[in-house]
Amino acid sequence: MDLNNLGLFRLLTKKMEYLGQRQQVLAENVANTDTPGYKPRDLQEFSFKTVLAGNRRLAPVQTSASHLTGTAGSPNDQRPERDRRPFETKPDGNAVIVEEQMLKMNRNAGEYSMITNLYRKQIGLLKTALGRPAG
Repeated sequence: MDLNNLGLFRLLTKKMEYLGQRQQVLAENVANTDTPGYKPRDLQEFSFKTVLAGNRRLAPVQTSASHLTGTAGSPNDQRPERDRRPFETKPDGNAVIVEEQMLKMNRNAGEYSMITNLYRKQIGLLKTALGRPAG
């Protein structure tokens, strides 16, 4: 059984890949703490909603006035991105704040752990559904 054919596992895998890439970017930021003129980088926030939007095959259609209209994205769902400028910049132009990068790395590791546990629980659920011991 290929777990990547199941939507939930595909989403969890994409989230883990994103978190791995983000960890690498944050580690590069910390590694360049003393590089003159270096500006910290980060990946765009991962959104399940965005990932799922690309997987839609059929759009819901309201065939009766008594049907609910659904929750297709509206213009009000868009949140503007914040233009974040670091408040600390060294005289050499380096804008890496180590404490901030470490906090991001810690949050990233926590999210990775959470997604890994969710993945493990889903595999246990599938084993139970197939009649096999979940251990």
